Amino acid sequence: MKIDLLFAEIGSTTTVVTAFHNIDGNVKILSQGEHWTTVNEGDVTIGIEKAIARLKEKIGEKNISWSKFAASSSAAGGLKMTVHGLVYDMTVRAAREAALGAGAVIKYVTAGKMDEFHIQKILEIQPKLILLAGGVDYGEKETVIYNAKILSKLELDIPIIYAGNIAAAEHVEYILKSAGKTVFVTENVYPKIDQLNVEPTRNIIKEVFAQHITKAPGMEKIYDIVDYKIHTTPGAVMKTTQLLSEIYGDVLTVDIGGATTDIDSVTEGSVEIQEIMISPEPTAKRTVEGDLGLFVNARNVINLMGEENLREEFPNLSELKERISPYPKSDEDEKFISRLALYCFQQGIRRHVGVKKHIYTPLGRKLVAEGKDLSAVRFLFGTGGFLSRSKYADKVLKSINTLSKLHPMELLPQNEVEIYRDKHYIFAAIGVIATEIDKNIARKILEKNLEKLGG
Repeated sequence: MKIDLLFAEIGSTTTVVTAFHNIDGNVKILSQGEHWTTVNEGDVTIGIEKAIARLKEKIGEKNISWSKFAASSSAAGGLKMTVHGLVYDMTVRAAREAALGAGAVIKYVTAGKMDEFHIQKILEIQPKLILLAGGVDYGEKETVIYNAKILSKLELDIPIIYAGNIAAAEHVEYILKSAGKTVFVTENVYPKIDQLNVEPTRNIIKEVFAQHITKAPGMEKIYDIVDYKIHTTPGAVMKTTQLLSEIYGDVLTVDIGGATTDIDSVTEGSVEIQEIMISPEPTAKRTVEGDLGLFVNARNVINLMGEENLREEFPNLSELKERISPYPKSDEDEKFISRLALYCFQQGIRRHVGVKKHIYTPLGRKLVAEGKDLSAVRFLFGTGGFLSRSKYADKVLKSINTLSKLHPMELLPQNEVEIYRDKHYIFAAIGVIATEIDKNIARKILEKNLEKLGG
């Protein structure tokens, strides 16, 4: 049997292959196969082969072939990086937004002039990328030039992106290249006061991230069989969220995985909040919570929730901890995972949003807002193994409609939200199809395979 498109989503925990047929017409998902991601076996292609074997069993065909093969991956984990700017609330925050939107995990942030202490911290972290920013265009440039000299001494062979004051760009590039560093110079992430410009930097980080994911063992073999560029799974899901925004307007996507919880939003926020906003945010924003995951980071989530609290709900907590798996063997196991998922869902969204707060001015107390505003969001989409497949996913997702009542000063969705889920776990595939094949085909598949859960 010949399939039009076979797509492999190689995650940190599981690998899922999806067979798409009649891609140019009334497209149909024939079936899916799934297996553990085989990073520990030293070759991720083992997991792909076993997932394809399960796909064959489901279809009832011993032999299958395909016209095209595409893939996304997050198997090598997030791209560790550090960010260094001038003023935290300006350039550092702007640089951080660009990084989080491209699949990177921020491990260290500095503001102002760096010194040997910062160099030692970077060496301890061993990042795969450094982002240097600072100053509005044609403004202060002494600090970013000073920091370039500090970074030129760093004994790590990793790329450095410069996205700061354009007036210092040539000088910074000269300093870093003279020290043998690989340098990418791009547009300033904060060219003017109250103006963010994250996309040029985000695009470079995406390219570096795409190279980084090939470091997962066996990934180089996949490059020999794919017909398109391998995309990062976080980047592909963000592309799908942007496509959803074109259809629905103000949207929010939550992807709870084995290692991280990723939140993607596309919204400019409400008029009411924009009138009191004191710092800008990009329309499309992604945050990755590297400590919130259901399997790789389950123990960390349990610690954050508090074992004593959990034990009141689950007296046999010790046993449940030992049985944590993306493939729960009992209803009790799945119910326990759903409790962890609820925490990841709510905390991930709360970390993503901004807040309202009171400040005191010469004219008295004033209400202001800062951070990402989700108050205009009307549509929520859940994806990832748990949210796509668990019978408890609707309970987790529907908690969005009570979250703002519990945290009234946070910029959470204010009105009842319509809730959908990615019922076939294909958001990453949709993003790649939209980018590499045809946006209209991707949209058609997307609309056909959303499951409404409430609202």
